[in-house]
Amino acid sequence: MGLTSSLRFRRRNNKTFLRIFMILVLSCIPGKTNLCSNHSVSNPTDVPPSNPSDIRSSLVSLDLEGYISFDDVHNAAKDFGNRYQLPPLAILHPRSVSDISSMMKHIVHLGSTSNLTVAARGHGHSLQGQALAHQGVVIKMESLRNPDIRIHKGKQPYVDVSGGESWINILRETLKYGLSPKSWTDYLHLTVGGTLSNAGISGQAFKYGPQINNVYQLEIVTGKGEVVTCSEKRNSELFYSVLGGLGQFGIITRARISLEPALHMVKWIRVLYSDFSVFSRDQEHLISKEKTFDYVEGFVIINRTDLLNNWRSSFRPNDSTEASKFKSDGKTLYCLEVVKYFNTEEANSMHQETGKLLSELNYIPSTLFSSEVPYIEFLDRVHIAERKLRAKGLWEVPHPWLNLLIPKSSISKFATEVFNNILTSNNNGPILIYPVNQSKWNKQTSLITPNEDIFYLVAFLPSAVPKSSGKNDLEYLLKQNQRVMNFCKTARLHVKQYLPHYETQQEWKSHFGKRWETFSQRKHAYDPLTILAPGQKIFQKTTTTQFQLSKSKSKAVLKGTTRRASVLLKPRTV
Repeated sequence: MGLTSSLRFRRRNNKTFLRIFMILVLSCIPGKTNLCSNHSVSNPTDVPPSNPSDIRSSLVSLDLEGYISFDDVHNAAKDFGNRYQLPPLAILHPRSVSDISSMMKHIVHLGSTSNLTVAARGHGHSLQGQALAHQGVVIKMESLRNPDIRIHKGKQPYVDVSGGESWINILRETLKYGLSPKSWTDYLHLTVGGTLSNAGISGQAFKYGPQINNVYQLEIVTGKGEVVTCSEKRNSELFYSVLGGLGQFGIITRARISLEPALHMVKWIRVLYSDFSVFSRDQEHLISKEKTFDYVEGFVIINRTDLLNNWRSSFRPNDSTEASKFKSDGKTLYCLEVVKYFNTEEANSMHQETGKLLSELNYIPSTLFSSEVPYIEFLDRVHIAERKLRAKGLWEVPHPWLNLLIPKSSISKFATEVFNNILTSNNNGPILIYPVNQSKWNKQTSLITPNEDIFYLVAFLPSAVPKSSGKNDLEYLLKQNQRVMNFCKTARLHVKQYLPHYETQQEWKSHFGKRWETFSQRKHAYDPLTILAPGQKIFQKTTTTQFQLSKSKSKAVLKGTTRRASVLLKPRTV
């Protein structure tokens, strides 16, 4: 073949290759037809509505057993934190799991043409707007209480409950069978789905782990609308993702919860310490023992007047004369609170056990107070305080709470700075502090904890009194929280937030650390359109505007790629 023929053949081949390349490139540009996609092309009649009024009409047209409301959305616009007002477009009152599935599938069908997101709401006890869905759909999980609570007795007893059922109702029902869940939260008027999406922590956690460790099985509606039953052995990735998953992967519609025999009474004991190192050492001693109390917590008391005299309304002093001499004014004190469960006929042996355990501790002797109350009264103790605060109009106020998980190696440094320098009083709410054993916590769940064998929960639980100033003011309390967080960061205490709240994804990445990639991948697998739990601010739903911007950028990139490709493919002269 001659030189001229060779050049002609090469140019013809290059032009053919260029045409094939351009067809492939252009076919990948998003549009009505996408040759590089395996998704089916929607017919014009299937195009989702994009107008807000059309979206509302489309929700009304859903075939549901329950119903959707659009008018009375005020209560769903706020939560217990009482700092945000973000009204939803609609509230779904489901009567069945299929109602929730239908809603999710409908929003998936709308895709990026709508801004609709979904938040599952129990009793609305989130603190930072986590259970809110601004102009989205809030699912009222309390409506989903059927079928009734089902209790299975046997060698491994359990209870099957709706995700919208409250823990107090579960306690009342299981006690009829002489049974009870093993692990609790301090406040029982919360729903199952809410606490299992976080962890569920109280003074039993050192022994049984949090509530998420005491679940046998879940029924989940994923972000794609799929109804999935999962457990440790069945769809285990979804099971562990949802537990402590902050509502990111699915909505808990049913749960199977482990039970144990319930005793009738509790011995409830409080003692005081003035030295934090002695206090924390005694707490750690108790949670390390095989035979110990059934509940171990503690709290910090800063500059409280007449403390022990206030205890007398609910507790009896071991030595009334010595107790009356104790002065709490101007002091930072640490209260150890412990409980032993017992039946009335076993009271003598219980007293011997508690006496032995107390003899191993180094509390201030004159501060020993105790009480004996029914099991249910102890577990529902916070509700009694709630009723008193409601009567005074002090319940539905802002709650700028801060919950931290602090490694044992950092707790002394934290306590020295925070309780002695940053905080000067805690008259506006309790400060809880108690250790737990990492070995009792399942590391496969989505919950993030410090990486040490023992870590502490420290919970600042203030209420911002309306129209107040100074240390009860909301702004002051928020600044105080920030000072605590700034210290933790500066001192590199390796603290993790419980019930976490961050404003940026970078902060979330830091929170999850090396587990972020897994968390993000699971989000893409189970909620690819990022519809669920927008109030957590972990992921943001891609809207049409963002999609169009991304599309424009893609076209620009493809245009540049095509230009570069044509240059690369341009035949050279010989």
